[in-house]
Amino acid sequence: MTYLVFLSLGIAEGFFMQTKEVTTYIINWLKSYAEQSAMNGFVVGVSGGIDSALTSTLCASTGMPVVVVSMPIHQEPKQLNRASNHITWLLQNFSNVTDYTIDLTQSFDALEHSLPDDITDELTMANTRARMRMTALYAFAGNKKMLVAGTGNKVEDFGVGFYTKYGDGGVDISPIADLLKSEVRLCAEALGVQQEILDAKPTDGLWGDDRSDEDQLGATYPELEWAMEFNGEETELTSRQQEVLSIYRKLNRANQHKMNPIPICMIPEELKD
Repeated sequence: MTYLVFLSLGIAEGFFMQTKEVTTYIINWLKSYAEQSAMNGFVVGVSGGIDSALTSTLCASTGMPVVVVSMPIHQEPKQLNRASNHITWLLQNFSNVTDYTIDLTQSFDALEHSLPDDITDELTMANTRARMRMTALYAFAGNKKMLVAGTGNKVEDFGVGFYTKYGDGGVDISPIADLLKSEVRLCAEALGVQQEILDAKPTDGLWGDDRSDEDQLGATYPELEWAMEFNGEETELTSRQQEVLSIYRKLNRANQHKMNPIPICMIPEELKD
């Protein structure tokens, strides 16, 4: 199937994707990787957003055992409801899916109260939520000999670094990390993900309110996709295009520490003799 997507920057940018073939490719890749790794299946954290909905559906489509986990921490009700509805949909359509809801609110509160007040700022604790969820997912993965499947898309993982290091960035495999956000939507729609998830504003769900990714980033995903692939003449851009390009480049620079391998201090051989 062929799709044309228009970006909201005053420029029509099209791309074509064979959605059925792409989803089949990812499903086969997931199954092959798990089998080669001698692992039993996949663990996926489900947030109520489109990325985790697509990832969990792709994993379930392999036919291998899949554990989906909802991990609310002072969660905004609409996000929690979408996660619950998606899990119900998975259970109705895939017999290989098992679900858990692990309320981490009390654990999060206990940790926050044990830390010094001067380091429990809003951003620090938002990232702490993501790291607690990662720990919970690996508890399931270790016990059941499964792989933690990441839910990051290409813009988040390789464009603006919009994820928490050792939080939602702590995974074993990344099945949708080569898909732009608009491509994620096309694949999710093709696989029958519920309309309420397709229509929901993207959010990382780390704040206990309904703030969106756009609120935090200052640009929409279509705008960031455009900036990620822009290589034209900057003098011909509109003021909004220039602003988006600046936002993208600033975030990309600031988050290289997430996207690059961990620096290793290589000791000269003569110092080891």
